[in-house]
Amino acid sequence: MKIRRLGYAGFTCPDPQAWLAYGTDILGLMPARVVPGAAWGEPGKPGALPPGSGTGIAADGSVYLKIDDWQWRIAIHKGEGGLRYFGLELGSQAELEAAVAELEAAGHAAALAPAADAAARGVTGLARTKDPAGNAIELFYGPTIDRKFVSPQGMRFVTGAMGLGHINLVVDRLAECQAFYMDVLGFRLTDFVRFGPDMSANFYHCNERHHSIGLCRVGPVNGLHHLMLEVEEIDDVGKCLSRVEAAGVAVTSSIGRHVNDNMFSFYMRGPSGFDVEIGCHAIKVGADWTPSEFVEGDVWGHKGLDAEALREAAR
Repeated sequence: MKIRRLGYAGFTCPDPQAWLAYGTDILGLMPARVVPGAAWGEPGKPGALPPGSGTGIAADGSVYLKIDDWQWRIAIHKGEGGLRYFGLELGSQAELEAAVAELEAAGHAAALAPAADAAARGVTGLARTKDPAGNAIELFYGPTIDRKFVSPQGMRFVTGAMGLGHINLVVDRLAECQAFYMDVLGFRLTDFVRFGPDMSANFYHCNERHHSIGLCRVGPVNGLHHLMLEVEEIDDVGKCLSRVEAAGVAVTSSIGRHVNDNMFSFYMRGPSGFDVEIGCHAIKVGADWTPSEFVEGDVWGHKGLDAEALREAAR
């Protein structure tokens, strides 16, 4: 299976519109111009966009945010707070159908989704499965591209061929999850860190981004620890941190530089309860990359990022 990139992610929050304010005012995201599933109207015709365009709010109250040329990258649905699904991009309908067959042959339930479900995600084709920890995964191809991204805070996000960013999952059944992501989905191990008996953080790539998926085991806990969004420059990170501090958003890990991917970043608590990492200047990996084990923590900073913090933030 050839996963191209992490395409999108859907989360839950008791008040989805809290993410609308947080996403625009703090992160510098933009409300989706048209929410997925809504009609675009006739191309080039003035006033063709549907009523309510530009708010990022769907009829059911879900919030959709964009960070680049895609119609949307982040969705927030009403719920307790946590990860609802994430989308991994394939290249065609043939690849999508082959992926479903590969999953089923490996003993994992998978199915192609109806066309209406694909339209509701703003993609051409969609399939669904779950990893051994129960995380809902959507395989898709053909995203809707509408360009016209303008950050309300002047943020410049690094996406393109490397996708949305990365998500770091806390899982109890690490060996099973690792086998699923590597042997079935085709991710490759980038590196790992061990920090206690049967506890580790492991990072997997599917393109040049150091990792699109992280799997951490810190005990019998499952959930999402954080979503990472990469920006172009240190000043983008610093300006975001200034907005975070001015708004009283909780900083859960101080600014620092990771030892493995070289990311200069900080972590904050988002409205759904899990963390959001904003960083820049991560290294890229190539086809000749060799996995390594890293020891002794980060290069500097990132105070507060430990096993207990991973357990506490997992949603």
